[in-house]
Amino acid sequence: MLRTLPVPLALVAMIGLAGAVLGGVYADPLLSQLVLGAAVGSVGVSLAARRLPSWLVAPLSVVALLGYVAAALWFTAQRADLPGSLGDVAADAARNGIPRLLTALIPVEPMPDTVIVPLVAAWIAGLAGAEVGVRADRVLLGLTAPAALYAGALYVVGPNADSTPWLTVAFAAAGAMALAAGGRPARPERSGAADPSGELAPGVRAALRARTLASTALGLVVVLGLAAVVAPVVARQVGTTPVDPRRYVQPPQVDSLDENPLIRISGWALNPDQKLLDVVTAGSGGPPAADTVAPTPAGDDAEPGAEEEDGLSSGQRIRLAVLGDYDGVTWRVGATYRNAGRVLPEPEPLPAARVQQVVQQITVDSLTGRLLPAVPTPREVTGARVAYDQESGTLIRPEGLTAGLSYSVTSRRENPDYSLLPSASVPAGDEVARFLRVEPGAPEQMQQLAAQLAEENGAPYARADAIETFLAEHYRVVADAPSGHAYPNLNFFLFGPGNGGGQRGTSEQFAAAFAVLGRMTGLPTRVVVGFQSPTGTGPVRGADALAWPEVLFDDLGWVAFDPLPKPNTRPKPVEQDFKPEPEDPTPPPDEATQSPAATPSGTPDPQAAPGRGAGLGTPVLVGGGTGGLLLLLAGLATLVVGLRRSQRRRRLVEGQPAQRIAGAWREVTDALRLAGRPVPDHLAATEVAAHARSSLHGAAETGPDPGIGPGRPGRAGAVRPAAPPVDDLAALVNLAAFAPGNATDDQARRAGELAVAYAAKLRADRPWWRRVLWSLHPGPLRWRR
Repeated sequence: MLRTLPVPLALVAMIGLAGAVLGGVYADPLLSQLVLGAAVGSVGVSLAARRLPSWLVAPLSVVALLGYVAAALWFTAQRADLPGSLGDVAADAARNGIPRLLTALIPVEPMPDTVIVPLVAAWIAGLAGAEVGVRADRVLLGLTAPAALYAGALYVVGPNADSTPWLTVAFAAAGAMALAAGGRPARPERSGAADPSGELAPGVRAALRARTLASTALGLVVVLGLAAVVAPVVARQVGTTPVDPRRYVQPPQVDSLDENPLIRISGWALNPDQKLLDVVTAGSGGPPAADTVAPTPAGDDAEPGAEEEDGLSSGQRIRLAVLGDYDGVTWRVGATYRNAGRVLPEPEPLPAARVQQVVQQITVDSLTGRLLPAVPTPREVTGARVAYDQESGTLIRPEGLTAGLSYSVTSRRENPDYSLLPSASVPAGDEVARFLRVEPGAPEQMQQLAAQLAEENGAPYARADAIETFLAEHYRVVADAPSGHAYPNLNFFLFGPGNGGGQRGTSEQFAAAFAVLGRMTGLPTRVVVGFQSPTGTGPVRGADALAWPEVLFDDLGWVAFDPLPKPNTRPKPVEQDFKPEPEDPTPPPDEATQSPAATPSGTPDPQAAPGRGAGLGTPVLVGGGTGGLLLLLAGLATLVVGLRRSQRRRRLVEGQPAQRIAGAWREVTDALRLAGRPVPDHLAATEVAAHARSSLHGAAETGPDPGIGPGRPGRAGAVRPAAPPVDDLAALVNLAAFAPGNATDDQARRAGELAVAYAAKLRADRPWWRRVLWSLHPGPLRWRR
């Protein structure tokens, strides 16, 4: 027994070293400890059962494996505060262990689904190594199982951990010790040192042992010496990065509404009383401070506390998603979500920033999708399994949100020294290129406005403040503005006629316009969607939904701005402060084209202008009549827009849930008719949904970017975002038609959101002249229902 003991010890050491390698990507040493325990357990069961028949060892070892894994899963689940019974946790871990291990955010937290695969693999390697290497006395063959485990650990870790050559040296030394200790002694008949009874003489036996020990020790010294000398040299010669197996596994995905939650702002604005969340907020180191927007630097004329009068500076801001990519049509999160444990990676801290810890208990009510609201920047989440995008700080729950879901988020909110803003610079280069990108096709008027604001304000903060002030002073916030933030939508918002629906919008248009204008002036910007809780504790409703822009400054991080107008303020005419350059300036008249009513000396010629002063001329009369006609048309257009908005509100807000779902469906069919794609009367709801998808087929397929041309930058093969899921709305319509009593308020609200999102997407895909006439068309007021 003592002669074979070094082999089991070497097996345990080799499996434990494999666990140490894999533990390099874990948040703490628990995984390495659990793998070492699996090695001791598996090898120990085989040694304890050596005298039993070989066919009985594997079943006994499997029973011990199940007990050990169950204990490990229970311990890690309790440690991570995961809800559910042990059976549910074990079933989920067994079903999702491999994909979650390969998509987990590094450092990986030891949780049931991230430890079950290493534990089972370590146990199987110990069982195979002990049975083959000890029972069958085939040491070299028995070492292949822990060697395969070690290679697998290196592959899973890939380039995500520091190089550990000494672990490999120790692994090789343990293998050499096992091979040396497992060597068979010389047979007596060959050695010639056996006595007549066949036993070795005591002196010969001692000499053989001494010679074996000396040769083993010398071999180990040579192997370790060569490894110590050669390994660093060989490691320095390797210039390639190890393959990361995570690139072969699809991370958690989200649908179009979660990829661009900005389009949901208008739906929430139409349902201001819709309860989305319940929030209880607490802070450490004092009461939770209100979120601050970029304040106006205090000067001689600034009043104390003036920077806290912004609409966003009161209450608690809860972030839902960060949208950093814009293609001229839609803003997107553009995130790569990784499964995360309870503790999230800590971002690089800002210099000299005050840090406040905020703890929130959030209970979901009617909020749908996968995006998980939290105060930035989340550091710990309990009560829900999450996936996390470290670059944007956006959280999702891969299983989706459900009513009654309750979770706790601990966030670290950084408050930099905003007095440094006037002199702060903005970063540039490849790292922030996505936040500076302006896609081709931007309207000329928007570019002229951005150039005017940049020309008058040189410093980055001055440009951002000028954009914020311009939007806040010249535009109005309305709850029933249609959704849309493509270039044409923003151009109509900024320069459309005030009496025809222009120059007004929700926070969606304000935030998107600020971000686009900021990028045109060289500012790295992004848009954030979230909620503004009035007190930080209590219900969060649809009226609290908000979008705001942020600008990235060196040493200050992302700074939020508030382009919304202050309450009870009257917007100034845009033309008062924005004077676009004329497209075709009229040249000054020369002497050859002077008016015939003037002589060369410039004095009036009474003979050249007969009848002057005799009364109103024909041009004046024609001009007056034309002006009256234009005023009449403008009044009619305003009336149609108002009636259309009232009609939408009646459809989506008033009545029973089944009636509101039917109203949402009429919004979709009216939108198709406005787009020139009327729905045939004989089609069922599912067929209408297919017809609606086909109406956006050209906008969703891959093809050349329309902004690409000779000498124009662009992206070949650009893919525009998919349309909202109209099939879901069709299912709700069938429910309302065949079982109207089963329709719920949540389903009615969901139907309204889908209808508004689809109509906005369909409108954005039309030619510019159809988009202009879209809201002015009186057809939906008279079309047969």
